[in-house]
Amino acid sequence: MNIHSNARTCPNSRATIAAHMKAKAWCSDQAFAMGVSVRTGFKWWRRFREGGDAALSDRSSRPRSIPNQTCPKRTALILELRGSRLTALEIATKLRMPRSTVSAVLKRHGVSRLSDLEPPVPVARYERSAPGDLIHLDVKKLGRIRGGVGHRITGDKRKRSRGAGWECAHVAIDDYSRLAHVEVLPNEEASTTAGFLRRALVFFASHGIRVRRVLTDNAKTYTSHLFNALCERSRIKQRRTRPYRPCTNGKAERFIQTMLREWAYKRPYTSSRRRTAALPRWLHRYNHRRPHGSLGGQSPIARVVTQL
Repeated sequence: MNIHSNARTCPNSRATIAAHMKAKAWCSDQAFAMGVSVRTGFKWWRRFREGGDAALSDRSSRPRSIPNQTCPKRTALILELRGSRLTALEIATKLRMPRSTVSAVLKRHGVSRLSDLEPPVPVARYERSAPGDLIHLDVKKLGRIRGGVGHRITGDKRKRSRGAGWECAHVAIDDYSRLAHVEVLPNEEASTTAGFLRRALVFFASHGIRVRRVLTDNAKTYTSHLFNALCERSRIKQRRTRPYRPCTNGKAERFIQTMLREWAYKRPYTSSRRRTAALPRWLHRYNHRRPHGSLGGQSPIARVVTQL
C-alpha cells in the first residue's frame, strides 16, 4: 500500500480515531491533536463500521466508471499495431487519434516501452565442478589519474584531465572458486595479453589449479596468433562469448563491478601509481578474507582448499 505523501493519517492513526469514536471520546480537541478535522474522524468511523479494519486502508483514486474510455475494438487495434513495433506517434497518426490517448492505452496494458513486447530472456546460471575447469578473462580500461583527484570522486566534470590516456586492468577469475588474478598494464595489445595469461597460469598453478579452459570475448587481443599459440602450448581450450552478449562472461563482468567499487573508485587516489599500489592489498583481501555471496559466505581461497 502506498500512502499519499501529504496524508495526515495512516491505518494505525485511523484505528486510533475509530477507537476514540467507539469510546465516545472524539471531540474537537482530540481532532486538533491528531492534525485532522472532526469531520475526518466521522468519515473513518463510518468506514470502520462498514468494513472493519480492512476499510481503514487507502482506497484507489480511480473512478468507478470512465464514460469516455477507448472502446475495446479500438484498444485491440492499438495493441495489434503495437505488436508490429510501431511507436505511439505512428499508431496515433495511422488511426487518427490523439497521441495521449494511444499512450494511455499502451501504458494501461503494460506495453508503453518497446522492450515490453519481448519477454525477458531467462538467466542461465552455471558453475563448473572443479577449479581450473574454466577461467574467465576480461579487460577493463581505467582512466589515468593526472593532476589530482578525478571527476569520478569529485563529481565535477569541468576538471577533467584531458589527454591523460588509459591503463588496462587485466582480469582472470576462476569459474568454480572465484579466485582472481588482476594486473594493471599499459595496454591490451596481443603481447601484453599473452604475457598476462602466462603469469595468470603461474598464479593459479601456485594454488594447485591446472587451467584447462579459458573464456574470453571476441576482441582482437584474444584472437591473435600469439594468444592462440600460448593456449595451444599450454593445452588450454579456448571458448568465446556470444557477440554483443557480455552476460555470457558474467562472472568476469560481476568481478569487475566489485573491483571498481571496492578498489578503483573507493577512495580519492591522487595518482595512477597510488591506485595501482593499492590493488595487491585489496586483491589479497578478496581472495582470502572477503566472504563471497555466491559461495555461501566462503572466501575464494577457502573453496579452493576444500576442493583440492
